[in-house]
Amino acid sequence: MIRHGYGRGGWVWPVGAVAVMVTGYFVLPLDLLGPHRPGASWTVFVAAMAVVAALLLRQIRAVLAERRDIRPGITIPLLMCLSVLVFAGGYYSLAKHPGEFVGLETRLDGLYYTMVTLATVGFGDITPNGQEARLVTILQIVYNFVFLTAAATALTQWVRDRAGERARSRTGD
Repeated sequence: MIRHGYGRGGWVWPVGAVAVMVTGYFVLPLDLLGPHRPGASWTVFVAAMAVVAALLLRQIRAVLAERRDIRPGITIPLLMCLSVLVFAGGYYSLAKHPGEFVGLETRLDGLYYTMVTLATVGFGDITPNGQEARLVTILQIVYNFVFLTAAATALTQWVRDRAGERARSRTGD
């Protein structure tokens, strides 16, 4: 029996969605943002993060309320991926400002730095030297602690609940 689209083939479209998001990150005209348009750059970044954060909070609340009409097993990981890509785009655009970053020159560098910061590894090969770069790095760290940790916790709870339901249905309880 296929429930909530998670059965056979249920993960095809989420994988496709990730591929589209990653492709979008690499092809979107991010060079239109940067030092020559600081207002637009900050507006796009803050608006994108606010939308993703609001969508994550909606999913977290739905899991905590035990709503049955949601799909957090797909939605939360997609929103987490989108969060990473928005920060990576922000870093890439910000790196166009002279003196903001050392070692961040390409979109792959932006993605790499985002993942290193998310994983709290901090190799030191890319460093935020400017005040704006440090501000965005601090924002990512706080965002990771607040939103991504809460989202991962909610997703874990949802998975445990589904596993418990399946175990009970197999034993007839």
